[in-house]
Amino acid sequence: LNAAPGRAPRQQIRFLPGPAGGDGGATGLVAARVPVLADHPLVRGPRFRRLKIGAGHRLDTKASGVFVLGIGHGNKLLTDLYNCHLNKVYTVGGLFGKAMDDFSDTGTLVEKTTFDHITREKLERILAVIQGTNHKALLMYSNIDMKTQEAYELAVRGLIRPMGKSPPIITAIRCLQFELPEFQLEIHCLHETQQYLRKIVHEIGLELKSSAVCTQVRRIRDGVFTLDDALLRTQWNLQSIQNAIWDCQLKVKTEIEKTLG
Repeated sequence: LNAAPGRAPRQQIRFLPGPAGGDGGATGLVAARVPVLADHPLVRGPRFRRLKIGAGHRLDTKASGVFVLGIGHGNKLLTDLYNCHLNKVYTVGGLFGKAMDDFSDTGTLVEKTTFDHITREKLERILAVIQGTNHKALLMYSNIDMKTQEAYELAVRGLIRPMGKSPPIITAIRCLQFELPEFQLEIHCLHETQQYLRKIVHEIGLELKSSAVCTQVRRIRDGVFTLDDALLRTQWNLQSIQNAIWDCQLKVKTEIEKTLG
């Protein structure tokens, strides 16, 4: 930011010595516009000495994907977005046949199991049970009478969600890829942690009379932000960050007004 071109220094009117006119060669005071010395970089120093940066929904060291940061006033917007309780979407990879102490493929091996009996149909039945159970929890924690007009309107707008604290809730889950022993899931959820998602993979393995470990957790959407909005490490420069802020301003404002009024 300090290397970027700054605004032009302010101007002030000063009366400086100058020719008074006439043929006598006399001097006098002449009004002139000069820059304010207080705006000079050597006097003012760096324009930016400190920036307030806040983190949105965190990612642990074994996860990747969309990670939202707020800069300056953006920290207030991060709080507003948190209060909207928006869905986050992950792709989660799994591997049947192993159980680890921390549910990830980098942990300590606890046991090995067979997995040849597992089919995609059996996996999808387990996923349907998980989604149904979590849907009941979603309705319970949303504190909405489902027989009211308000509930109908919220359902039409896709706004039924817990507007307070709740346990992790999975709003949708489906199988993207299945090729034994590997599989990949897409999980839509609220109030989760990445470790919770790894535990889900572990529990799926148990329900299928086998075991499973999580090989990847990648967040592909965080509320209104998607992978298309994310900046790669090679794009961590002032212009790219400014463009990202400008591009996201409208949809952040729209979502906050829609949800929080």
